[in-house]
Amino acid sequence: MKLKLVSRSGKEIIAGGLDLPDSSAKVDQLQALIHKLSEEKKIKGALLTPSRQRLTVPGPTPTSKPVALAAGKTLADYDIKDGSTITLKDLGPQIGYQTVFFWEYFGPMMIYPLFYCLRQQIYGKDFTPVLAQRIALYYHTFHYAKRLFETFTVHNFSHATMPIMNLFRNSGYYWGFAAMMSYFINHPDYTSPDETRVKVAFAVAMLMQAGNYYSHVILANLRKSGKGYLIPRGFAFNFVTCANYTFEIYGWFCFNIGTQSVMGVLFMCAGALQMIQWAIQKHARLRKLFDGKDGKEKYPRRWIVLPPFI
Repeated sequence: MKLKLVSRSGKEIIAGGLDLPDSSAKVDQLQALIHKLSEEKKIKGALLTPSRQRLTVPGPTPTSKPVALAAGKTLADYDIKDGSTITLKDLGPQIGYQTVFFWEYFGPMMIYPLFYCLRQQIYGKDFTPVLAQRIALYYHTFHYAKRLFETFTVHNFSHATMPIMNLFRNSGYYWGFAAMMSYFINHPDYTSPDETRVKVAFAVAMLMQAGNYYSHVILANLRKSGKGYLIPRGFAFNFVTCANYTFEIYGWFCFNIGTQSVMGVLFMCAGALQMIQWAIQKHARLRKLFDGKDGKEKYPRRWIVLPPFI
């Protein structure tokens, strides 16, 4: 079976096309062949390891988006036949998800305590931290320690790698906000809310942390089933499509109630905007997949991410 491999501009990458046994060949075999040809310099440019390759075929209609080929599936699953055209995009240098998550979470866990522990050196004078400053330190450190724990013990990633530039972008976001939040919250001129408000806010915030963790466990178990997209069920997922984001956002909301930090509010808003966008996309995807037609289950009516608002 001969396949035509083209770039996104439509230019043929391999003169004469690629030779594969038949449509029962797997996507992995196609990626391995492209990698081999890249090693042999028969494809110009960088070494195209499988993680750098994004292979697509045209959608079912002229207006449809291209369909990405997934490792593990056969070419026949995408109705690829002799003479079919496959588009190759080089995703650039890749890095493992766990590596990215480790550095983007380890940084804030180390940076935030510096402003608390090095008060004399940073602010030019020592002082006794108030309750809000102490609890904020414990909560912030716990939050990122939990994220690290989940990265290596809970999460099942749908992709093994991501573009290496994400490491610098994500780390800049988390590390930068951790430094700015800590600088102002641990400042000697910081004004704390009253202690009752601090205690209640952080108590609720810890409940949000527990809810977020349990939501991640539920999602991880769904991925382990290996059955593709499933409707999340149980716990808060019975009411909200993206319950994990719900607990994450409301947890930081409680953090800001307990610290009244402007930088904390900015961090929460930046994260919430991204999570809301992801949640709307996931909600729409699940409703489309589970439309109640052709024997499919109909996706139940639920909040998207932020009850009672969204």
